[in-house]
Amino acid sequence: MPESNTNALFDPVELGSTQLKHRVVMAPLTRSRTIQQGGIPGDLMLEYYTQRTSDGGLIISEANQLSLASRGWHGAPGLYTDAQISGWKKIVDTVHAKGGHIFAQLWHPGRFSHMSLTGGATPVSASVDREYWQNPSRLISTPSGWIQPSPHRSLEKSEISGVVEEFAKCVTRAKSAGFDGVEVHAGNGYLIDQFLQDGSNKRSDEYGGSIENRTRLLFEVVEAMISAWANDRVGVRVTPNVTFNAMSDSDPEALHAYIAEELNRFDLAYLHIIEPRMSGSLMVKTDQPPVATPRARKLFTGKIIANGGFESESAAAAIEQGEADAISFGRYFVSNPDLPKRIREELPLASYDRDTFYTFEAKGYTDYPLYSEMVKA
Repeated sequence: MPESNTNALFDPVELGSTQLKHRVVMAPLTRSRTIQQGGIPGDLMLEYYTQRTSDGGLIISEANQLSLASRGWHGAPGLYTDAQISGWKKIVDTVHAKGGHIFAQLWHPGRFSHMSLTGGATPVSASVDREYWQNPSRLISTPSGWIQPSPHRSLEKSEISGVVEEFAKCVTRAKSAGFDGVEVHAGNGYLIDQFLQDGSNKRSDEYGGSIENRTRLLFEVVEAMISAWANDRVGVRVTPNVTFNAMSDSDPEALHAYIAEELNRFDLAYLHIIEPRMSGSLMVKTDQPPVATPRARKLFTGKIIANGGFESESAAAAIEQGEADAISFGRYFVSNPDLPKRIREELPLASYDRDTFYTFEAKGYTDYPLYSEMVKA
């Protein structure tokens, strides 16, 4: 591809208080490679993140679980024990030593969980949906393999403040580990999204019903995270119109328009948007151009990171047209640890092996070579 078509990706940009030298961001990617059973980032994860660090680039970490009771993925990391914080600190220090930046994504899976992960605690959601755990095609990663989620219960109103506090405590731990900022995952059918969308939220209290009520938890979490650190250290990730993880809403465009407008009052580091042509890690609408990002751009006045189905040229075009300020890549960063260099120098991209995305070994994780290593070989 002509170099001029990707130049926009290599202009500097400020995301809150974080100054980047380029706009090729590594998206948060659940990879299941912690030291088990403790969800501790170890040497394998250290190697993985070190490989993908670029000078002046941004990495958004895989989702961190807030507590034992809110675990939702076997092998995923946490930020609730000293050992987890210590493991992350080694990774963060190495990223910084190479000139990179790293935000910690924070995540409460809600009903997407199993009691074998939570120490016996029943998973929670905005409301109860029996079909969710009864569907035999819906599986989650547990110590016993991929199985159906446990039955969940509705989160009591009196418990909501505790969830908000868990996010705030996790921000403090991320700060102590040296992260440059934090991102709350408010999409893909996890707990906050379960409150946002009326397909999963059937509550009759002030956290259900109207859009204003259903977004209340998200804004309370954002406020708590800002109080624990600073507004320019906090990002929010949303997934407009995405139906992944059995999600639905009667008016998703109105919902996410309200979210985008209301988030303006927080002066965040960024808003991170996954295009609805994606469903989890799969691109399901190959012919669909970006739709969620352009809509949000008309409403959200801060920085936007766009994600989902972008190629080098379309990513640069989104920036040149003012629709996004940076682009996060997921699958391409899996198989191309030096992705920014390959895009800048028009080098061929290595293909990824989807079968190894959620396994537990180095294969398909740290064995993808840098382009310079391929040339030497």
